[in-house]
Amino acid sequence: MQAEIGVNPWWAALTMWAVVNAVNLLQAAGFLSRVPTGSLAVNHMLGRVIIALAIPTIATLVAFIRASAGWRLWIGPSVFLAFVAFMVAVEYIWPVEFRSPMRYGVLVPYLVLFFGAIFLMGFPMFRMNRPLWLVTVATTVLLLGSMVFAMSKGVG
Repeated sequence: MQAEIGVNPWWAALTMWAVVNAVNLLQAAGFLSRVPTGSLAVNHMLGRVIIALAIPTIATLVAFIRASAGWRLWIGPSVFLAFVAFMVAVEYIWPVEFRSPMRYGVLVPYLVLFFGAIFLMGFPMFRMNRPLWLVTVATTVLLLGSMVFAMSKGVG
């Protein structure tokens, strides 16, 4: 597979693309699981998979930094790793209920980091390979649709 715009290393760009799409699909499944169960149990299990995605993300970040890739490539993985650290803290180490009732001091940074990471990891593919970017658009729409659906059922 050739990049439409050269990125060094290309494997790191593909890894970043795979991570962002996996996160979108996992989180969409997490939102949809809340509807029949009314619980975050499946979401927490899938969250552990999202945490594991930090490993290829670290490899991607190191590769971009070593290749002196521009900030547009390494910022997404950096924000994703910040999100994972924040998620581990508020979901697993020091569990804080911040969804209901809403605790904006936790919810706002959580959502900004999450959606910021999705955007910043997905957008570089727009210039590199438009068909792959369109896959990311589709998985992001699926994520947003599942989130809205769960919210409409009172379990978002």
